[in-house]
Parts: sequence; structure tokens; C-alpha cells
Amino acid sequence: MMDLILWRHAEAEDTAASDAARQLTARGRKQAQTVAKWLKPRLSHDAVILASPAARTVQTVEALTDQYRTVDSIGPGATPQAVLDAAQWPNGLASMVVIVGHQPTLGLVASQLLAGQSTEWTIKKGALWWLANRDRNGSGQCVVRAVISPDLA
Repeated sequence: MMDLILWRHAEAEDTAASDAARQLTARGRKQAQTVAKWLKPRLSHDAVILASPAARTVQTVEALTDQYRTVDSIGPGATPQAVLDAAQWPNGLASMVVIVGHQPTLGLVASQLLAGQSTEWTIKKGALWWLANRDRNGSGQCVVRAVISPDLA
């Protein structure tokens, strides 16, 4: 079984020198801290955390830990397959992989895994979707373990 946590970056400023340079707003920093506080005690000891190199995703993940890697292939505009490849879904880079990334990519990943097709599902800023794969009667299934938004964490 593998746990895959899709965590969308928290609220960021609308403009900056470049899209990659956009920083979290004060509200975004609070969102990231709130969700990180909920997630931290639930992380497995061997969790692998991968973040887009964009400033807003790095700031989001740093509310949780400094033990993460940035991965260019999951940056803004990434394909759902790039996210799945980075996590090595369904067998797993580790038993738990956290991806800190962007919309619409994360919503497309969630819809592909849960509904079998890529549809633009919305993941709220700062929210996370915790998915898991499991073997049920000889076939793989993807199940939702939790969906947490910053205002409910």
C-alpha cells in the first residue's frame, strides 16, 4: 500500500517578477502552517516529500519541514503523469509520498486516480487530498483517506 498526499500550495500573491517567484501572502502562510500542523503528526517516519521549485510551494512545504526535495518536473504546468512518475505511483518511491504542487495538475491527478479519467477537479489553495492505493480482491484500487482544507484543519 502506498499513501499519496497531494498538497496544493497556499494562497500566493497574484503578481511577481515571474510566476515561479510568486510568494505566499500572510493568509497563505497561515494556511500552510494550519495544514502542516494537522499533517505533521500523521506523516510516516519514511515519508518522502517532493515540492515544485516555485517559491509558493517551497514556502508551503517549509511550514511542515525542511526535509524535502524540489523536483522541476512537478512545477507549474506539469502533467498528471509527471506527478505520478515523481511519486512512482502505484508502487511508491516510499510508503508515503507528499507532493506539494499546483492546480490544475493536482486536481487532474486526483480525478485520474479516483475516477479513471483526467477531469479538472478543484483542490482549494492550501488544501490536501490524501489518497492510498490498495489491493482488493486481486486488483488495485485508489481510496480517499482524507481531504483537509485550511479552514477545517
